[in-house]
Order: sequence, then C-alpha cells, then structure tokens
Amino acid sequence: MCGIVGLFLKDDSLSPRLGGMLSDMLVTMTDRGPDSAGIAVYGAETSGGFKITVQAEDPETAFAQLAEHLSAATGQPCSLAAKSTHAVISTAPDNAAALISHLRESHSDLRIMSTGEAMEIYKEVGLPRDVSTRFEIGAMGGTHGIGHTRMATESAVTTMGAHPFSTGADQCLVHNGSLSNHNSLRRKLQREGVRIETENDTEVAAAYLTYRMQQGRNLGQALEDSLDDLDGFFTFVVGTKNGFGVLRDPIACKPAVMAETDAYVAFGSEYRALVSLPGIDAARVWEPEPANVYFWER
Repeated sequence: MCGIVGLFLKDDSLSPRLGGMLSDMLVTMTDRGPDSAGIAVYGAETSGGFKITVQAEDPETAFAQLAEHLSAATGQPCSLAAKSTHAVISTAPDNAAALISHLRESHSDLRIMSTGEAMEIYKEVGLPRDVSTRFEIGAMGGTHGIGHTRMATESAVTTMGAHPFSTGADQCLVHNGSLSNHNSLRRKLQREGVRIETENDTEVAAAYLTYRMQQGRNLGQALEDSLDDLDGFFTFVVGTKNGFGVLRDPIACKPAVMAETDAYVAFGSEYRALVSLPGIDAARVWEPEPANVYFWER
C-alpha cells in the first residue's frame, strides 16, 4: 500500500502554489506509506539551462567546492544550489552529457536523482511532511508535479528505493502496486542499453517508458504499450517535460481518483488527497477506468 498524488496545472496563475498544494496532498496520504517520500516538481525552465539533482549521505563534504570542481572537469561553468541532502547542479545543455558521465565516474558519493531542463526530484527516507519541510517543497512553483509516500514491499527502505523514479531527462514515474515480470524486463532493457540502478520494480516501469519514448512514442503511446508488456497490478502516475499521464492495470485493484477543472487536473490514491484543492467542489471527479490511458500535455 502506497500513496500517490499528482497535479497538472492548466491555469498559470496557480503556478506559485504548486509545491504547497502537492505537499498538502501528499501529507494527507501519509498513512498509506510511512517508509519514505518524494516529490518531483516541474518548475519554470531556465533559459538555456540544464539541471541535475543529486543526493549525498554527507552533503557538507560532498557539496563543498563541487561546482568549481565540475566546472574545471568539464570545461564549462556549473553552479550548485544545495537543499539539505540534495543539490541542483545547473549547466548548459551541451555540457549535460559530459557532466552526467563525470558525476557517475568520479563521484561515487553522489546519487543522481533527476536530470532535465525543468524537473527536480527530492526524496528521502521519512514521512511526507518531514521530507517536504526538509526540501522546502512548499515554496516551489511550477507547472506540474507528482508525489509518492511508500510502504516498501519489493526492496529495501532507502533513498534510492524511494519514488519518484527517473530514467530519462524530465521523465519520472510513481507507482502503487507490484510488477511480476520486472526481473526479465530489467534484463531485456539493460541489453538495449537502458540504465537501471536499483532492484525496485518501479524503476523498471520508468525505464520501460523511457525506452519506448526513445523509440519515438509519446507518453500516452508508451503507456498504451505498457499494457501489453508489463505484468502485475499497478497504478502509474507519470510526468514528462510537457506531459502528465495516469494508467491503471486491467484489474485496477489499487485505489485511484481524479478531478479536473478549468484550472488543473489532479490525482490522488484517495479522494481525501484532493479535498483542499481550489474549486474542488465544482470539479469533475471520477475513478480512472482500468486499462485506460489518461494523458494531458501542455
């Protein structure tokens, strides 16, 4: 049992409130998963910029002089903004591949949480309220985001085992359920060159969608494909730079509810996650149908 929330804004006037609304929604789901929590926020893009969010067990040591070192190693400017155990490293898009490669090869004390032009992921072991406060999520603005509070069933309770999982630039996924064919699918994707870093079944689902989108599918099409290739029971909420999608497996045994107004689309594992949203009394509220893709794009 885990708790999922998601919010996709159609009214830009709500953008400054995105982090606060997401945090409140996720805190409401605390009793569905006390092990760890995380939130992905798609903020306003920095013109000509690329962001890499990293996590460290010893941030004071790991982040000291890191920007200067990375700038020297890659030959292009890098800046760093730290938040507790996480830091967002910013650089030019044409330096992104070299920077990511250098981080993986030379900084084993750092774990890459996310990459992209718009997305930042913050996740840690702990309750949603503590994680949100720790990373000041409530003060973050943006266009859309997803969150998850976890009750571990498939892997250890660690930062890397927490959701959201990101396996591609500006792509992430949260999951309630369990996949039965994740081991065989992991091996297949790794043979295709897809990087998977944990034993968590959710990361395999994220990697599958990344792989399909690399083949030219959009998010909605990739979700449709997953109905044929993923076995088990699942509710997914996923994000891309411009998109937001929801999918339940054909049995749909995991709870889910959605709401839509002229201002936003929202998802919660239970309706109580949505009750504080503005205009919820006038929203169209429904339970997502099994094996049906719901997909919005800016």
